[in-house]
Parts: sequence; structure tokens; C-alpha cells
Amino acid sequence: MSEIRCGHATKYLVNLTDDERAHLAPLIAKGTGKARVLTRARILLAADRDDTDAALADALHTSRDRVADVRRRGVAGGRDRALYDAPRPGAQRKLDGAQEAFVIALACPDPPEGRTRWTMQLLADKLVELQVVERISDECVRETLKKTRPSPGSRRTGAARR
Repeated sequence: MSEIRCGHATKYLVNLTDDERAHLAPLIAKGTGKARVLTRARILLAADRDDTDAALADALHTSRDRVADVRRRGVAGGRDRALYDAPRPGAQRKLDGAQEAFVIALACPDPPEGRTRWTMQLLADKLVELQVVERISDECVRETLKKTRPSPGSRRTGAARR
């Protein structure tokens, strides 16, 4: 795969090896897998025949931008980079397992004196007061508790229905 610069425009030429074609053909023939990967594989195989982006987009019912992007990624990073998205790191966890267990244990007993129930903000403030965490939002506490028990007002107790 290579690129050609013509003034301001760049054209990415897809020239697949026999090994790359041998990898892509069964992937499409099986038809299982993520739709975006299959579409990208079809684009690579069709681009290998040197069709224009517009012709490929029409034939594969996709956009010219997607075809151009797959070509570019194939030339820059190879077959796997063209087929698959790069991993996304996501946000770092706010609480580790021990801290999550502490939040759950704190929410289980009776609420503080003068209160009828724990609020998310009360739990967050208590975690900071007990120096479990330096700071935490009530939303983080809510998400932690939501993972472990039914939502408030739910009649489920964990027992199976009859």
C-alpha cells in the first residue's frame, strides 16, 4: 500500500499481498463479526482493484469519507489498522475494589442520627471524613451502589420470583 501526493490532495493506493487477500476473503465469506470490520474488509478488497472512492462508496453503500479513511489507515498502519479500531483507554477508576466494598458497607447500617436514610452526598462526605478517599462526588457513590443492589423503591430482594 502506498500514497501519492498530487498538489494538495493525497491518494492512497491499496495493493494487497496474497497473504492479506487470503486473510480478508474468508473473513467476508463467513459473514460473522462486527459489521464495521466486514465493511472495512470489503473496502480493502475492492480498493485493491483500484476503483475510485465514489465507485466503492456506491457499491458498498457507505460514504466516500469512510472509504478514504480505510484506504488511509491501510496505507499508514497496515491491514489490521485498517480493519480494527485502536483501543480506547477509558477513564481511570475512581475507587478500587476495597474502597467500593467500604462504600457498600457504610451504606448498609442505619443512617446517621437525625436522618431517615443515607443520601449520596452524606456517604461521599463520610468517605472523605474517614479518609477512605481524598475527594469523591455523590455521583460516584451512586454509581458504585447501583452496581451492587437494586434501585431504591424496587421490590426485588434478591430472591427468585415464584
